[in-house]
Amino acid sequence: MKKLRRKDRASTKVEARALLDKAEYGVLSTVSADGKPYGVPLNFCVIDHCIYFHCALEGQKIDSITRNESVSFCVVGNTEILPDKFGTKYESVIVSGRAEEVFDTEKQRGLEGLVHKYSSDHLEQGLKYIEVLSEKTRVFKITIDRLSGKARTH
Repeated sequence: MKKLRRKDRASTKVEARALLDKAEYGVLSTVSADGKPYGVPLNFCVIDHCIYFHCALEGQKIDSITRNESVSFCVVGNTEILPDKFGTKYESVIVSGRAEEVFDTEKQRGLEGLVHKYSSDHLEQGLKYIEVLSEKTRVFKITIDRLSGKARTH
């Protein structure tokens, strides 16, 4: 694996994890059976050292994960174009890991994590929503093998 070229822009593990925790969405990247890359934006939550997301019962990302569990996940935080410097202020995190479907208690934990993150003011309704639609959704977790962050602050 290549090392970070601009070490002066490396985020600490704590900063990278904080951005991962607060990001609204991320992009999951997989490789299809024919070797083509596939990136899809999605909502997610982080619980312990894993990223959880939900999806429909079938689709391209599920097919790709089933064939190859290795994935990449990226989030981007605040950005600002710096026209006079021909650059951009930014903060980002890239995760490498293994994705797998979760079931039963862990599936419920992931769904509840999503409700807490995105609908905390509607927790009671969110838990009922999960109960009604749980059989119509699948939940996957990415076990984080590598997490790196990068930022330009000036």
